[in-house]
Amino acid sequence: MTNAPQPTRKERANGVIVGTCIAFVAGMVGMAYAAVPLYDMFCRVTGYNGTTQRVEQASDVILDEKVKVTFDANTSSGLPWEFKPVQRDIDVRIGETVQVTYRAKNLSSKPTTGQATFNVTPMAAGAYFNKVQCFCFTETTLQPGEEMEMPVVFFVDPEIVKAVETKGIKTLTLSYAFYPREPSKPLAGVKAKTGAAENKL
Repeated sequence: MTNAPQPTRKERANGVIVGTCIAFVAGMVGMAYAAVPLYDMFCRVTGYNGTTQRVEQASDVILDEKVKVTFDANTSSGLPWEFKPVQRDIDVRIGETVQVTYRAKNLSSKPTTGQATFNVTPMAAGAYFNKVQCFCFTETTLQPGEEMEMPVVFFVDPEIVKAVETKGIKTLTLSYAFYPREPSKPLAGVKAKTGAAENKL
């Protein structure tokens, strides 16, 4: 009986290097998938890049000082919608909770689905723009010719007048952009298809 040849020191070293490279690539892929939700979480917490804050309740402090809020609406070229704010701007007391409305209409002859992103400018004000209710990041499907009103409830945090970088701001712009997306399949439908596939095996 002949003994199998033992790997040399060089072969073992090469194996370690290959294994390390594979682990590194797998780690980088994992970090790439995690980067988007982590970046989104960072923006929501800090207001970075004009990201507004989501809150559960209205402010209990309302100042006499006012700020003008203007509203902007955009749609991607791949989404056949008309999308616009009902009001172009309002003057609101800082800390006062107000509701405004955007309106979207499907101009195509088939159902289409969109999802909105948003930001506030100047970007430094994003951390002080608090939304109680909005349609952002919600998958919205409109039937052919269907029109929908989309409310946004918000207030400007009174702390905005204290921060050095924001206390001189007199006008804010809330901007939404709708992008096309494929509608998510209902979970029950996915399970049913999975079960049918399993039964065929």
